[in-house]
Amino acid sequence: MDPHSRRPLHRQVYDFLRRAIAAGDLPPGSALPSTRSLARRWRLSRNTIVTAYEDLAAENLIAGRSGSGTRVRGVMVIPRLPDPRLILRESHYPAGALPFRDPEGNLLYVHR
Repeated sequence: MDPHSRRPLHRQVYDFLRRAIAAGDLPPGSALPSTRSLARRWRLSRNTIVTAYEDLAAENLIAGRSGSGTRVRGVMVIPRLPDPRLILRESHYPAGALPFRDPEGNLLYVHR
């Protein structure tokens, strides 16, 4: 953790743990240290660790249960951006477009 970074410490802890889960370094079902022990080990405030754990739980990456600790829930799927070529290819007007006519019957749109 970098105390001189512009990023808040709880976000640095969150990013570190999130990357470890995504990389498989913390596999599903593995137990995370208690917030007190992790805060003591990293010499941070317990509130910093609690906030990071809450953010991870909000993303459904970890789950805590009273008496059984906090565990990694499952494999995190990082969403991939769609292929822009596919978006462009599928964004054309449909081939069976219907012509629009004004009240007098004149064509307003003609598909060619």
